[in-house]
Amino acid sequence: MFTGIIEDLGIVKNLQTEGSNLHITVSSRLTSELKIDQSVAHNGVCLTVVSINGDEYTVTAIEETLIKTNLNTLQVNHSVNLERAMILGTRLDGHIVQGHVDQTAKCINIEQKDGSWIFTFEYDSVLNNVTIEKGSITINGVSLTVVNSQKNSFSVAIIPYTYEHTTFSTFKIGTSVNLEFDVIGKYVKRLMNL
Repeated sequence: MFTGIIEDLGIVKNLQTEGSNLHITVSSRLTSELKIDQSVAHNGVCLTVVSINGDEYTVTAIEETLIKTNLNTLQVNHSVNLERAMILGTRLDGHIVQGHVDQTAKCINIEQKDGSWIFTFEYDSVLNNVTIEKGSITINGVSLTVVNSQKNSFSVAIIPYTYEHTTFSTFKIGTSVNLEFDVIGKYVKRLMNL
């Protein structure tokens, strides 16, 4: 379980394919605090630490993960949003995030405001995921509030701190991002469809 509050921007150091799996080696200031078998969210995808070497650690993404997320677009020297699992009994600064990506979306507009940015994303509505105005959404692991909720698109407002300390500063029109829709909203939607 995660909160969507990014702790560090890791740098991809190595990508190694083994069968249909992808081993991703990341350098991060968090590495010294990690242990093997620990869960870490990478752009919002919960992955297990399988090895640690100095300030680098490795996680493995299986084929199912690569199909449903944007991890298959990673390249060496790309940055990734990192968050360790939450600790029970501490503040929940973002919202409840499982680290289970529902689908990807494309960035379709970036509007620079006076001191902030509005990013708009479009996603395939065939999977019946929904956003609501002022509801929560996780984009590449970042907990955000939805504005301008539409059937297959939505926008988020990004403050300078988030822009500078997450991968949002690298987004362009067409950038693929991971989406995790609000877990409470998913359960409510399921109950309404019964």
